[in-house]
Amino acid sequence: MPTAVSRTLLATGAAAGFALLATGTAAAHVTADAPGAAQGGYAVVTFRVPTESATASTTKLTVALPQLSSARTEPLPGWTARTEKNDKNQFTSVTWTADPGNPGITAEQFQRFTLAVGPLPKQDKISFPATQTYSDGKVVNWNEPMPADGAEPEHPAPSVSLGAAGSHDEHGGTAAADSDSGTGSESDDTARWLGGIGLALGALGAALGLGSLIRSRRA
Repeated sequence: MPTAVSRTLLATGAAAGFALLATGTAAAHVTADAPGAAQGGYAVVTFRVPTESATASTTKLTVALPQLSSARTEPLPGWTARTEKNDKNQFTSVTWTADPGNPGITAEQFQRFTLAVGPLPKQDKISFPATQTYSDGKVVNWNEPMPADGAEPEHPAPSVSLGAAGSHDEHGGTAAADSDSGTGSESDDTARWLGGIGLALGALGAALGLGSLIRSRRA
């Protein structure tokens, strides 16, 4: 019986570990979040940028914008933001560049870049293709659309879903920012809890398995 229990716990711990690895892989993508964003309204979009390289840091991020009338960056120490417009005075992109002396986003780290935009287009979903540049010159383009079958591409474009027009305050930038902050905190806490549970299950299973092996040898 102890052997069966140990095997069950070991399997459970391994499954939890694989699930965490899968979650970590998805979290390594450049993503966008805009709680409460609605068609035709204004929103605060937060881009979460992790560094996947073990030897280089992220020093620049460029995000394409869907020809918006308004785009305002939030001051971020150590980074300089620059926006680009077309001949119609519409915002088409924003670029954040690490200042001299700032190593950028190093390995195993991430950074949030926040942008207040609007009015948003009247469509269900909006994509923000992004270009991530590393200190060693490597460039990663996050611009692949999500296929119809729902399978995630290797470099998906950051995107956010938009609610129906009028479903959120037209100029609810502050509310969106507060909501975004809470969402990020809850996500981080959840990840820590899942990590702790996975490690605990794996350790318990290994301990019981070792104890069972010692008892069988003594017998």
